[in-house]
Amino acid sequence: MNEQTIAKLIEMKMNGIAEAYEEQSSNRDFQRMDFDERLALLVDFEHSRRKNGKLHRLIQAASFINSNACIEDIEYHADRRLNKEQILKLASGTYILEGHNLILKGPTGSGKTYLATAFGVSACRQSFKVRYIRLPELLDELTLAKLAADGSYRRLLKKYTKVDLLILDEWLLTDLTTDEATILLAISESLHKTVSTIYCSQIDPSGWHLRLGNETIAEAILDRIIHDSYQIMIDGEISMRERHGISAR
Repeated sequence: MNEQTIAKLIEMKMNGIAEAYEEQSSNRDFQRMDFDERLALLVDFEHSRRKNGKLHRLIQAASFINSNACIEDIEYHADRRLNKEQILKLASGTYILEGHNLILKGPTGSGKTYLATAFGVSACRQSFKVRYIRLPELLDELTLAKLAADGSYRRLLKKYTKVDLLILDEWLLTDLTTDEATILLAISESLHKTVSTIYCSQIDPSGWHLRLGNETIAEAILDRIIHDSYQIMIDGEISMRERHGISAR
């Protein structure tokens, strides 16, 4: 009877209950409990298993460089000047529900990518769909799709509107061509008011105009980003790479 029950549970994709049921069947301590208590434990195990499975899938789909980054491990050294209260508040995901963006700015090695990823993992824990990508890679991807002229460009833009949070690393690391700025405007237009975005940049937004080149396009892009954004400056007399003994690549 137990084998038949377990087979049916697996067939119904209730593997967590099947596993917990097998444990209960082989352990006499469980058999001393009443039906409601045992049922509650079975359901809790299945719920936990499914939740963990969903979290794993969301983190995997996000394509993080370091999926172990987490809010709990952020280091609040005095010279970094991070506001812990602000970071914990943002980690709650309210900015995503409200359609706001985050701008993380600071020099190389200050920990922008780690902080952005920690926010991303936190969003995954809250069942938000997240995607991490470097801006140069995104521009290359969209440029190739645009050249293909087979509709893949629009489909690709639409794909990025299906996430709740997009993390754009290495934002405006170099000057953009007019074609790249035009593509970036299309991205910004697609994301505006629909997808929250985290921008990781080495330069302050006041200097973004120069990197975007075309003044008209620059104004249009910045208008869709800056007014809806929280800004966090990550300072530090010592880089995080140096603190952790990591050589710069």
